[in-house]
Amino acid sequence: MKSLLLVGGGGHCHSCIDVIEAADIYRIEGVVQPRLSSELVMGYRVIGSDDDLPQLLKKSKSALITVGQIKTPETRIRLFDLLKKLDAESPIVVSPKAYCSKHSVIGEGSIIMHGAVVNAGARIGNNCIVNSQALVEHGVEIDDHCHISTGARINGDVNIGRGSFIGSGVIIREGVRVGENVIIGAGQLVMRDVPSGTMLKHVE
Repeated sequence: MKSLLLVGGGGHCHSCIDVIEAADIYRIEGVVQPRLSSELVMGYRVIGSDDDLPQLLKKSKSALITVGQIKTPETRIRLFDLLKKLDAESPIVVSPKAYCSKHSVIGEGSIIMHGAVVNAGARIGNNCIVNSQALVEHGVEIDDHCHISTGARINGDVNIGRGSFIGSGVIIREGVRVGENVIIGAGQLVMRDVPSGTMLKHVE
């Protein structure tokens, strides 16, 4: 069983740990985060900071980014680029409680979480999160560094640009194109194309 470093120790890390343990493919070596701490993260030690990654990767060649993404993908992109520079392996992690069609493509460093469905012909980029119970339908293309949040419904042939965040419960109509660095807040119904850099959110 390969050892795996987790880069980021917050709430999203907790969910990732649960998926990794359920998949039972990797042994978690420890957590890397900005500040050293004696507190355990879901039972795992914090074993270093970002600065320690070159040394830590000599022992554990694989690392998964477990920092969440809502307002901006910048932290996840920075860490992904750092891991690539350090020649780390970025595994694809798929929950055994998810369904990924054998006719889909998942990029390196991406995680497919419990209850998610990735259907035939879908393409998920590198360093993406497809969160719990999200649906990615046939022919959908999701570029690198995107987060498809809990319960989102991405219908057929949708295209989502680099670095975008799709909030919980969002429904995107088939064939819609979502640009880069878009934020779509929870519960939105998206019926038409969304230009890059747009923020859509419901205000009570």
